Amino acid sequence: MLFSDRSIIWHLDPAMHHPNERGWMTQLQRRDTVSQKLAGKVAVVTGGSSGIGLATAQRFVNEGAYVFITGRRQTELDAAVSQIGHDITAVQGDVSKLADLDKLYAMVKQEKGKLDIVFANAGTGAFGPIGKITEEDFDKQFDVNVKGLLFTVQKALPLLQDGGSIVLNASIVSITGSPALSVYSATKAAVRSFARTWAVDLKERKIRVNAISPGVVPTPGYNTALGMNQAAVDQFVNASVVNIPLGRPGTTDEIAKAVSFLASEDSSYVNGIELFVDGGLAQI
Repeated sequence: MLFSDRSIIWHLDPAMHHPNERGWMTQLQRRDTVSQKLAGKVAVVTGGSSGIGLATAQRFVNEGAYVFITGRRQTELDAAVSQIGHDITAVQGDVSKLADLDKLYAMVKQEKGKLDIVFANAGTGAFGPIGKITEEDFDKQFDVNVKGLLFTVQKALPLLQDGGSIVLNASIVSITGSPALSVYSATKAAVRSFARTWAVDLKERKIRVNAISPGVVPTPGYNTALGMNQAAVDQFVNASVVNIPLGRPGTTDEIAKAVSFLASEDSSYVNGIELFVDGGLAQI
């Protein structure tokens, strides 16, 4: 479970403090200010009920944003809302269905009337070596990862404020050759291309568009999307770790921190990039 890292400021009578305690309280106040870098912002996180999406929604709320999350399973959405606890609305839907995206943005418009951040995170995958790829596998992955992501962004534009931020969830497979993942890899290469072209398309509105490319980060998607049991996940992670310079897999919150950086004014001069958060795996 993820917990808020927001600092607590104690309002006590300064006259009762040791002289050094005044400085201690100032440091706490400064830390609290830093943690609120998304104060007043409204964000959408697709695929926000688990994994990287949930971790990012949690971090956005911790940093002061109001967040709308989407997901296909209502039970998981309810659990996510209960976990985060405040400043969050869940809207059940499938990003590959345009009517569901219309429902999402109608809710954002009704409740907040604007949007500042879009994290197009929802995705799916499947193993399939060339020669065994089915039309169903192809259609499902491109419908969610490419069509769904495209229309998640396009339908957000009327609400998205000038100067806003769009973050697209790609993957290190956008530049690597991973066996039996050619369709999934092609969808993520398309996502990376979107970041470049949309950064140009939206330049007049000063909307920044960047892609985040996680490395090996175990999430429930390994089980639900890729169909791996826990033993297979463990085997995959252990085999990958030997090639990761940092010597370990990543965590969902480490990805969320990077998404928060791209979503916030901390990255005000960053546009059109693919930020690898992979422990160095794709860089060697």
